[in-house]
Amino acid sequence: MDDMLKEFVVEALDLATNVEEHLLSLERNPGDMNTLNAVFRSFHTIKGGAGFMNLTAMVSACHLTENLFDALRTGQVAVTPEAIEAALEASGFVADQLTALNNGVAPDQLSTMPKSLEAMLTDAIESKGVSKKSAASVTAAPKASPVATAVAAPAPAAAQNQDGNIDWEAYYRAVTPAGTLPEAVVETYEAPQPANIREENEAVKSSLSNADIKQNAPAKEESIRIDAVKLNVLLEVAGESVQAANQAAVLLEKLGQFKFDGQAAPLMSALTETLTRASRYSTELQRATLATRMQPVGRLFQKFPRLVRELARDLGKEVDLNITGAETEVDRVVVDSLYDPLVHMLRNALDHGIETSEERLISNKSPRSTISLKAWQEASSVMIEVSDDGKGMDAQRLRDKAISKGLINSHDARTDDEAFQLVFLPGFSTKEVASSVSGRGVGMDVVKTAVERHRGAIRIASELGKGTTFLIRLPIELSIVPTMVVRTDGASLALPMATVQRVVELPETFESVGGQPVLRDLGRPLPVKSLGKTLGYSPSSERVGIVIAAPNPYILSVDSVDGTADLVIKPLTCISTPGITGTARSAEGELVLVISLSFLIDGCKVRELMTS
Repeated sequence: MDDMLKEFVVEALDLATNVEEHLLSLERNPGDMNTLNAVFRSFHTIKGGAGFMNLTAMVSACHLTENLFDALRTGQVAVTPEAIEAALEASGFVADQLTALNNGVAPDQLSTMPKSLEAMLTDAIESKGVSKKSAASVTAAPKASPVATAVAAPAPAAAQNQDGNIDWEAYYRAVTPAGTLPEAVVETYEAPQPANIREENEAVKSSLSNADIKQNAPAKEESIRIDAVKLNVLLEVAGESVQAANQAAVLLEKLGQFKFDGQAAPLMSALTETLTRASRYSTELQRATLATRMQPVGRLFQKFPRLVRELARDLGKEVDLNITGAETEVDRVVVDSLYDPLVHMLRNALDHGIETSEERLISNKSPRSTISLKAWQEASSVMIEVSDDGKGMDAQRLRDKAISKGLINSHDARTDDEAFQLVFLPGFSTKEVASSVSGRGVGMDVVKTAVERHRGAIRIASELGKGTTFLIRLPIELSIVPTMVVRTDGASLALPMATVQRVVELPETFESVGGQPVLRDLGRPLPVKSLGKTLGYSPSSERVGIVIAAPNPYILSVDSVDGTADLVIKPLTCISTPGITGTARSAEGELVLVISLSFLIDGCKVRELMTS
């Protein structure tokens, strides 16, 4: 893909996404003229660029949709569900074409506009009260103007050189309205033009990138687009520089224990100052690089209103999707990887959790249900919550279903919280018959796997008859994690600070409840679990406890605490070790194993389940 086409695709994809959001807003507020005009302008701009790039199918779809919205905003056509549906289909077709281009499909290999889409748009324009005269004028307008013809078709013959290449200067003059250029060509455009044609001219001109036309030079850009791979390399280099600076600082501290006389003393002083400055700059470089990867989750959330709308319509349910916290920023990799998990969760909420309007009325609920999608920052984590006001989850039914499928035995999942976690088991489903939406036993296990791949954790809270809430906790920054470094059986291990509440001293003997050692912390009895024993290390004398913040809090016993550190995490790619999510290097250069966040929140049960 050449640079000009790539730039068009990126900008048009942003416009197409915003169009979909505007259309769903317009469906709720049909009289919103600002939204009507915004959609009209977006299709104008996409159409202009598509005509410039000779993307005829996209031009045709945008042109018909433009005509529809011209009629909508002038009152010739009412804003009906049929009109919105036609516009959504057109927006989807345009987005599909742009995505195909973005994935490397050649422009001449793109599909043509479906006849069904053309019929939908034509019906929306003509069959909703538009007079024949109005329809004729809308249809004839492009033919009456050479500008519209230039937008909807390839470059005119006059704008092509003898060798077949496009003469950009001639093309520019062909689409420039009256009075813009001093040459005689102005006489060709003496007749006044309709407002929509003038706006179309502006859309086409904005797509041109002719460096020779100084009077139309673009404004200074506030941002640039950089390949994500380059950013990843930069982040890795920045992280390694911080790690090297930390190790150099430790070495310098050890050198400071020796006495330096003569010329060595000022050299050591200068070395200390230089290293301090280098360490500060490397840390700033790392933070600045991390900031370039941060993106608001709203970029992800804005894809879901249409998904929920269409799925609710297919299921015959009335559902509103409320989105809050879209401005919350998180690592770009997290944003990109959360789409499929959130789709699975929303589909399950709609199919399993939300009742029909009739069922809700019987339960004295509003016939229209609500699904909430929230995001917020909490310490060094980003929290994403998907909740509904549906029928909730029956813990006992979940247990019975898992036992009948042979996924657990009768002694497992005794608490409701453990029962809710059963939905993440591969092959688990409460549906007797699979549908096109859910019921095949895949989906929620994919959610848990995707979340844990990025060192996150997911929990479920539900109340029968009230609704269900899924809560995802993810690190804001994937490559650097604030940790507490502990030691057990001589091994150095790092616990994510997101789960650490405080450090306590452990006695030599404990109270016992059901054979489990228990220690009272702030008046509450908490079970004590050995980190070394859980991970398979040799037994040792563990006299330090870490109070872990989890749905069921507990104390993790270790040999000692070495302190806290922001570690650059390297994920495990070749092997999979229960409880371990990656490795890092300490300031002294020692290898540190990083404990998984979900492993700690689940109560260190991974190994127990595997060996049982």
